[in-house]
Amino acid sequence: MLTGISISLNPSDRARLVEITADRNSPQKHVWRTQIVLLSADGVGTNEIMRVTGTSKTCVWRWQQRFMEAGTDGLLIDKTRPSRIPPLDVALDVAVVERAVALTLTEPPGETTHWTAAAVAAACSISISSVHRIWRSHGLRPHQFRQFKLSNDPNFAAKVRDIVGLYVNPPEHAVVLSVDEKSQIQALDRTQPGLPLKKGRCGTMTHDYKRNGTTTLFAAFNVLEGSVIGRCMQRHTHQEFIRFLNAIENQGHREPGPSRTRAIENQVPANKQVHVVLDNYATHKHPKVIEWLGRHERFTFHFTPTSASWINAVEGFFAKLTNRRLKRGVFHSIVALQAAINRFVKEANQNPGQSLEARSR
Repeated sequence: MLTGISISLNPSDRARLVEITADRNSPQKHVWRTQIVLLSADGVGTNEIMRVTGTSKTCVWRWQQRFMEAGTDGLLIDKTRPSRIPPLDVALDVAVVERAVALTLTEPPGETTHWTAAAVAAACSISISSVHRIWRSHGLRPHQFRQFKLSNDPNFAAKVRDIVGLYVNPPEHAVVLSVDEKSQIQALDRTQPGLPLKKGRCGTMTHDYKRNGTTTLFAAFNVLEGSVIGRCMQRHTHQEFIRFLNAIENQGHREPGPSRTRAIENQVPANKQVHVVLDNYATHKHPKVIEWLGRHERFTFHFTPTSASWINAVEGFFAKLTNRRLKRGVFHSIVALQAAINRFVKEANQNPGQSLEARSR
């Protein structure tokens, strides 16, 4: 035992120490600390205490002294240790803060792509937590970036005005349809069933999967009403696109059958002009499609600017379909996938106002 340390226990202290040692829920560090004190009170030598508790000599001495100073409560708490790097006083060390901000806003040395908190901390001789505080106070996030795409279309402004004008102020006696295809929709079947959501645990899904084929959804979104005309096809060539255009054309001429609703049939009345918003996919500009357009005078195509398909309103419907029906879906066949897509289109048409609300957000 260290010179000047003498441990003697009264019944209450011993009972409490024995209780901590015997409690199976006590942290192990509390158990061996109380063992050191109990063995010391029983007159066991330092070497034997080291062997029983598996600690070093300085550790035994430290907790013997801690018990003499603070009693049993001193064994149950850890003293805080000073940081290796002194804390940064942001209010006083203005120069250090300015240097950290300046470094973050400049290119890092070498071939490093961006500044990290550790790199700025090493360059400014401050702690990583200080760097994080400086970044938060100045709104800096060098670990994040946002992608963008510039359109090189020389008629960008004119096309945007044309399409936005159709959305905001559509022509009288006309229907505005936003048309596109969502290709390569995969019918994914998971190798094992996932676990459901529960308190403290999110739902699970296997990383690997079995692909049972793909399908393509052709969709025409009615900008004014929020309803959708959708058709699933195996490919997305100009032949399928023309078939889909014919389906839109025939919407106004067919009588609703048992499986067809009056709302869908009335989306494209035969006496109205049809303005179709399309992106610049090669299928939409195929010579056969242009010939079809010449034979159907009430149809007018409006192409989005290059690299600006985000202006096509149907993309919002596709995003909603992906998030709510496809992303976590399990489909054992293409038929099951197409049935799920058709049900989603039907549900969207039953309450088209939700589609318009989602698009506005």
